[in-house]
Amino acid sequence: TLLLGAVAGALQGFFIAYVGIPSFIVTLAGMLLFRGLTEIFLKGQTLGPFPDGLQKVANGFLPEVGPQTNYHNGTLLLGLGLVAYVVFQEVRDRRRQREFALEPLPTGLFALKLTALVAAVLVTTLLLASYKGAPVVLLILAALLVGFGYVMRNAVIGRHVYAIGGNLPAAKLSGVKDKRVTFAVFLNMGMLAALAGLVFAARFNAASPKAGVNFELEAIAAAFIGGASMSGGVGTVLGAIIGGLVLGVLNNGMNLVGVGTDWQQVIKGLVLLAAVGFDVWNKRRAGA
Repeated sequence: TLLLGAVAGALQGFFIAYVGIPSFIVTLAGMLLFRGLTEIFLKGQTLGPFPDGLQKVANGFLPEVGPQTNYHNGTLLLGLGLVAYVVFQEVRDRRRQREFALEPLPTGLFALKLTALVAAVLVTTLLLASYKGAPVVLLILAALLVGFGYVMRNAVIGRHVYAIGGNLPAAKLSGVKDKRVTFAVFLNMGMLAALAGLVFAARFNAASPKAGVNFELEAIAAAFIGGASMSGGVGTVLGAIIGGLVLGVLNNGMNLVGVGTDWQQVIKGLVLLAAVGFDVWNKRRAGA
């Protein structure tokens, strides 16, 4: 499934990067094409159930290890490791800011930020460890967050992606191989979309040709709410995750209070409009 997703992403990346067709047109055509192929192959029917191993991708938990306690030991160990990683990352970023003559946060604010991050990680860890432990899907998300976060912050290709998004002509003049990078980005996104489809199908133990309708709008909204900019070159992996969490909490909250699906669409549309409007206003203010 991941390989097929990579092939689909590579196909779209080829038309965008090497043929020169605008990405909006290519991805819109791809959405119609792949949804049509899904209907053809499944013949309008729902496929399921799936093997237990696949179901555990979305519904499973980290196996228990060590002695019997009131908490899930493996989750506690992961939480402590994450705390150490967060502290190391924040201290290293602060040191790098000083090395490049950038002004870091004042010591008091830095300590407050670090304390808040550690407290958030510990509270989440204890909540998970008091239940069944860390869900497998959360571990997958954490691995993707750490991996892609590192690539976008520290790897050359990550900097090239930001450069292309921010100013394509300047990136070309700087020696960035824009076609190769664009192709790689769409190949990667095809693989991630396939992974998301696997998790979604595993969660509901069924694959339906109607599954995932309007998810593309949710993804766009999550990216902008998380700090991505219409002008490009701005945004983080963590920001996109936070945007997705905001939308998830918004959807869940509206369902709990009994808001109708029609009004839910209206509210999410207003939230997206406010996020993009704030970005445009902020850019104009910075330019002024």
